[in-house]
Amino acid sequence: MKNVISMDEHLKKGSLLVRDRRYAIRHPFAADAEFIDLEAGNAGSGVTSDLSMGGCFVCTSKPLLLSSRVKLKLTRKDQVVEALAAVRIVKPRIGMGIEFLDVDEKHHATLERWLVELKRER
Repeated sequence: MKNVISMDEHLKKGSLLVRDRRYAIRHPFAADAEFIDLEAGNAGSGVTSDLSMGGCFVCTSKPLLLSSRVKLKLTRKDQVVEALAAVRIVKPRIGMGIEFLDVDEKHHATLERWLVELKRER
């Protein structure tokens, strides 16, 4: 099977078991990212380092708080994807993992096209 990634389901970290919750294959991908916290109103920007159908990682020196709901705009080569999303992991001064909750319907085809192109490049 070409698209299956083999990895341990649990990672040991001290005495805690941590489950990797990703459900889509991630691909290296650079796009400009703009985001706004829908509750606090804090805005920021960064660059993605990877992308999947389920979300992306945004490199930014000022990540938002864990569980923040955000309006996200990704731009690459004059193509745009906008989505309602949530911050799922925060790495201080590095960035944040973002899960797409709802990709705007008019931008869904662009996201799919980006991912098809990334799969071809593998």
